[in-house]
Amino acid sequence: MPTEFAIETDALRKVYRSRFRGREIPAVSNLSLRVPQGIKYGLLGPNGAGKTTFVKMLLAAVHPTSGTAKLFGKDARDPEARRPIGYLPENHRFPTYFSGAGMLDFYAALSGVPAHERRRRVPEMLKLVGLEQWGDVRIKKYSKGMLQRLGLAQALMHRPRLLILDEPTDGVDPVGRRDIREILNGLTGTGVTVFINSHLLGEVESFCEYVAILHKGKLALEGKVSSLIAGRGYTVEATQVPNAAVAEMRRLGAAIAMTTDGLSVQVGSLEEANHLIDVIRAGGGLIESVSNSASSLEDVFIRTTRGEKAA
Repeated sequence: MPTEFAIETDALRKVYRSRFRGREIPAVSNLSLRVPQGIKYGLLGPNGAGKTTFVKMLLAAVHPTSGTAKLFGKDARDPEARRPIGYLPENHRFPTYFSGAGMLDFYAALSGVPAHERRRRVPEMLKLVGLEQWGDVRIKKYSKGMLQRLGLAQALMHRPRLLILDEPTDGVDPVGRRDIREILNGLTGTGVTVFINSHLLGEVESFCEYVAILHKGKLALEGKVSSLIAGRGYTVEATQVPNAAVAEMRRLGAAIAMTTDGLSVQVGSLEEANHLIDVIRAGGGLIESVSNSASSLEDVFIRTTRGEKAA
């Protein structure tokens, strides 16, 4: 019977003690999180929100002050719980004397992959990440983007059930980001859970099914991406809008953006949209369109971390 959750934490807490006057600094506070198996999940938060500490507790690199963390139903401190995990840390470092193929073989051996499978798996992974022509080249000659691709191949070598990626597209050009996203999308339906920690909100929005936002060590928001960015407010496009009408819209607090032919105004309710239409038309302006506007994940993130109510 498969475990329902790849990651489960219950009131997970980590407090660091400062050497300066013995102050306690909470990094993660009573964090309870459930990540179902087989989905793509994004962990977001400002710098210092506790994201890296949380991941380190999952990997038993840092021990929690209190609370529990489980991987596939097993205590995260149990080495057996971590065997099915592939991990790509931020700013990873590989021994530069290795070739790309040699590094993959070495780390796969550490993960317990048999020699006969490694011989087949190494070229497969190099091809998957677009480095098949670089397998015999020493890593010291790799660019930052190539190192990210190689790191992803390393994390996938032993066929993990949970893939934890910390800023996986950091330093990668737009084409490389698309390639990595396609590789990860290829895992859909295979039962692999992809857990991403990233600052690239656009990437997370286009890839992840669920997200959690940490703020000051606490879980500030969690849910389906599609639900979090559902329609919020209205956008009115207009032309030939007189200055007096623009001044009135600014007085009402509407968000105004100038366009090539006129302006675009965003408001939060249907009533406000109708009032703006009246203001524009009374001044002789022409309405081009009225549409329901959706929030981006960036909008949700900013509202959440600033303490505003999210959509």
